[in-house]
Amino acid sequence: MKIQKFVKLKSNKYSIEFEDGDRIKLYDDVIVKYNLLVNKEMDLETFDEIIEYNSRLDAYYKSLRHLTKKLRTEKEIYKYLEKDFEKDIIFETIERLKSSGYLNNDIYLKCYFNDQINLGNSGPNKIKDELINLGFKDEDFKDILDNIDDSVWLSKLVKLIEKKVKTNHQYGIYKLKEKIMYDMSNLGYYKWMIEEVISKMDLSCDDNLLEKEYRKCHMKLSKKFDGNELEYQIRFKLLNKGFSYDEVNNFMDKKKNF
Repeated sequence: MKIQKFVKLKSNKYSIEFEDGDRIKLYDDVIVKYNLLVNKEMDLETFDEIIEYNSRLDAYYKSLRHLTKKLRTEKEIYKYLEKDFEKDIIFETIERLKSSGYLNNDIYLKCYFNDQINLGNSGPNKIKDELINLGFKDEDFKDILDNIDDSVWLSKLVKLIEKKVKTNHQYGIYKLKEKIMYDMSNLGYYKWMIEEVISKMDLSCDDNLLEKEYRKCHMKLSKKFDGNELEYQIRFKLLNKGFSYDEVNNFMDKKKNF
């Protein structure tokens, strides 16, 4: 096999054209290593060796470009490469990246926790699950997670729950608490944390909300019921909407005495 022409491409690559018209793309590292500018002829064994070496370089340089966008874990790099490269090349690439300092678990975890605490909404349970999905073992991050003071999570929860309260005016107190508990649990916060924050907040509804829901129920139910049965049905509906028993009773009593 004899090389006929070299054409410079982007990303440190050359297009190599052989006498028979076949073309391949090689990194300039390969051309230098095998001195192809001088040794333009090769046998099939050397050709296969060149292709394999180029593939290993390709995996490494692709990984570097992938890492320039954001920090990655070993598992993420493996998944990124597995569609195009053999396992031995992937493992070799990961080891090379680690030895070069581009893959570093300590740095990754430090940045990850910094982002989660200062920018993210996730609680400790969700963070733990995410890290395990990223390929870490529990012992890799347990000490970091355990050393974060509970006040950090509680402070984040206060802001999240306050936002929930402001954007969910249509719910009664029980429905609101239920929604908050569900949503915050999905974000990875412990039940005791959520309950502690809720216990210190005033989640009681105002009469305007009750009045609004009362009118909606009355308009709909008065077509089917009247008298005591109508009152019973309205009470039942309001309780189902999450208003407390005392809130509904007090409100309905005011309506009767008005």
